[in-house]
Amino acid sequence: MPSRDRPPWAKGMATVRADALPPQARDVLALIDKGGPYPYRQDGTVFGNFEKVLPKQKRGYYHEFTVRTPGERDRGARRIVTGAGGEFFYTDDHYETFKAVLR
Repeated sequence: MPSRDRPPWAKGMATVRADALPPQARDVLALIDKGGPYPYRQDGTVFGNFEKVLPKQKRGYYHEFTVRTPGERDRGARRIVTGAGGEFFYTDDHYETFKAVLR
């Protein structure tokens, strides 16, 4: 995707279009848009960004949501992380890397 089509918050990041995400991640985006209810009690909790992969913000700026992984017995490694400024990020490796979700 050309950089002119990226929102400023996605500058320098890998990106993924929302419609290219796994179906479970698209389901989570729809739940976020509706305001829930979410299937995991941890969904919507503050994401601390301790890995410092996302842009630095004050605590409480980011929140995380579980993306179910078929075949996993626990929450798995996939998450959507949202920012208070309207950002959406996707990770499928438990916060090691993120892609900015373009909606």
